[in-house]
Amino acid sequence: MSELNQHWSNTEERGTVIGIKILLWVYRLFGRRILWVVMFPVIAFMYLTGASARNASRRFFNNANRVDSRVPKYSFFVGLKHFCCFADAAFDKLDAWLGKITRDDIQYNDDGAFPKIVNDGKGAIFIGSHLGNLDVCRALGQTYRNVAINVMVFTAHAVKFNEALQSVNQEFSVNLIQVDQMSPAVAMMLKEKVDNGEIIVIVGDRTSVTTSGRVEYIPFLGETAAFAQGPFILASLLSCPVYWLFCLREKNGFQVVFEHVSDAISLPRKDRKTVLNNLITSYVKRLEHYAIRYPFQWFNFYNFWQDDDAVHRNNNSED
Repeated sequence: MSELNQHWSNTEERGTVIGIKILLWVYRLFGRRILWVVMFPVIAFMYLTGASARNASRRFFNNANRVDSRVPKYSFFVGLKHFCCFADAAFDKLDAWLGKITRDDIQYNDDGAFPKIVNDGKGAIFIGSHLGNLDVCRALGQTYRNVAINVMVFTAHAVKFNEALQSVNQEFSVNLIQVDQMSPAVAMMLKEKVDNGEIIVIVGDRTSVTTSGRVEYIPFLGETAAFAQGPFILASLLSCPVYWLFCLREKNGFQVVFEHVSDAISLPRKDRKTVLNNLITSYVKRLEHYAIRYPFQWFNFYNFWQDDDAVHRNNNSED
């Protein structure tokens, strides 16, 4: 099967949970600088041997450069930096789980947005992406311990990865919800959580692990890409406030962006297709905006611009 026809969930996982635990051990004993010394040869090896991920990086940077010349064209060193930034984001995950990312490390586009969400007690759904680092949400859970933050994940490896991290700190009020696919039972469970004032975090830039065709094809960086309908339909079913969420690395910390979308999304039967397409388009435009501003934080290392009906899926995939 050509790599161009591989679903993102079939991307080969290069590394193990044992490897993650070893990294945690090195990090806790020697710190981040020594961890980088240990990891750089590994990252360089993965870059040199990872043709599929390297090609994905090339296509992203070349597309982004055509849209905005401030984004560098792909080169050997641009690609290597991209891989290193991905590794750095993994190290930020360690910091998040170890409690080293605090409120003082985070700047918000709206300082009052998250406290208002918590104090209103209405719950909310945040639709994020694989741009930046959503694990910064764990710092929100540390700051606002009276609200539960539930992160939806769609593969077994994502759960194992986070369980390995969670072994070092059990205090964060962030729950992982693993689902194979959206179903009425899952929607009812999430609705109950939202009604209890909890927050749901889901990404909008990955297509379904199990089902093809439930997508909207939206222009993104000059080419049409498939975006799943599921997260946006879920947002309408939960009847709660909806926000776009971006957590982006800056030189001296993180920029967390909350963009209010609606107090409650409605998908009327008559205009459902049009309204849904417009909603997803608005998300994609914001994703493109931040992807151009933070290109090295784009962490979709697979053929993003693929025909969803043509890709190969399986139920034993790993994220």
